[in-house]
Amino acid sequence: MIQQRTRGGIRVSSALYVVGGLIVLVGVLWTLGIEATWTDVRKVGWMFPVIVALGGLRFLVRAAAWTICIEPPHRLRLRDAFAAVLAGDALGNVTPLGPLVGEPAKATFARQHVAGQPALTALAIENILYTLATAAMIAAGTMALLFTFEVPAQIREFSELAVAGMALLIAVSLVVLWRRPVLVSRWIPGGAAGSRVSKLRMLEQDVYSFASRRPGALVPAIVLEVGFHALGVLETHLTLWALLPSPPSLLTSFIFETASRLVIVAFKVVPFQLGVAEFGLAAFGVIVGMDKTVGAAFSLIRKARVVVWALTGGALLVRSGTKTGPSVQR
Repeated sequence: MIQQRTRGGIRVSSALYVVGGLIVLVGVLWTLGIEATWTDVRKVGWMFPVIVALGGLRFLVRAAAWTICIEPPHRLRLRDAFAAVLAGDALGNVTPLGPLVGEPAKATFARQHVAGQPALTALAIENILYTLATAAMIAAGTMALLFTFEVPAQIREFSELAVAGMALLIAVSLVVLWRRPVLVSRWIPGGAAGSRVSKLRMLEQDVYSFASRRPGALVPAIVLEVGFHALGVLETHLTLWALLPSPPSLLTSFIFETASRLVIVAFKVVPFQLGVAEFGLAAFGVIVGMDKTVGAAFSLIRKARVVVWALTGGALLVRSGTKTGPSVQR
C-alpha cells in the first residue's frame, strides 16, 4: 500500500512538472517567435543523425567506465552495461526523482548479467567519478566564461558562486575519500551478516578502497568520464556550427556545453528539463553574443536527441520486464 501511494505521488509530481514545463516552453517559444525558432531548428538538417550518434556514444562511454569499475572476477559486458545505462537514463528522465530512481534501475537491469552487489558498487564508484568530472567541467567552463565574455554583474556573481560551489564539492569529496568516514551506515541500526545494512557497509568500504585496490582501473575510468564531457563539447560544437552563420570557436562551444550541463544538474527534477532548458539557454545565448533563438533551438535539438535514446531505453525496459520505482534499493 505504501509503495503504491509513493508511486502514485511520483506520477502526480511528474505530471505536474511536465505540465509546468510545457507551459514555460510554450511561453518561451511564443516570446521568441515559434516560426523563427523552428527555422533555426531546421538548420541542423542532416547533422541530426550525427548528433544522435554522438549522444549514444556518450552513453557507451559511461557504460565502459562502469564495466571497468566492476570487481573481478565478476564481469559485465559492454553491450549489457550500455543497455542498462540507456534503460536507467530513460527512467531518470521521466521522473522528478531523476538519478535516485534511474541509477538503481541500471543495477537492477544488469542483475541478469552480473551479481547485484558488484554491479551496485561499481555503479556508485562510476557516479562519484562522473560527479567530480562534471563539477570540474562546470568550474572550468564558468571561469572561461568570466574571462572571455563581458557578463552582467548579477550573472558574474552567480558564476563566481557556482565556481566556488563546484570547488567546494570537489574538495569535500576528496577529503571524504581520503579520510573514509562511515557516512551512511553509521546512522542505521543493525548489521547482521547478509542484511541490507551489512551490504551497505560493505559497499561503503569497497568504494573507499577502490583507488588503493585497483589503481590500474582508476585512470581509465577517469579518462572515460572526461571523454564523456569532451564528446558533449563536440556535439555542442557541431550543433552550433549548423545554427550559426559562422562556426563557433571550440572555447565558445565548451562554455555553451557547460551552461547546458549546469541546467541539467540544476533542474534534474524537471522531466527532460522541459521549458527551463529553452529559457535558460536562450538567455545564455544572448550573453555570449548569439541570437536569442539560437539557445532555444539548441535546446530543442538536444531534447529531440534525448527523446530518441529515452525511447530506446524505455523499449529495453519493457522488453526486459525490469521492475523499477521507489522500492528499488541502491
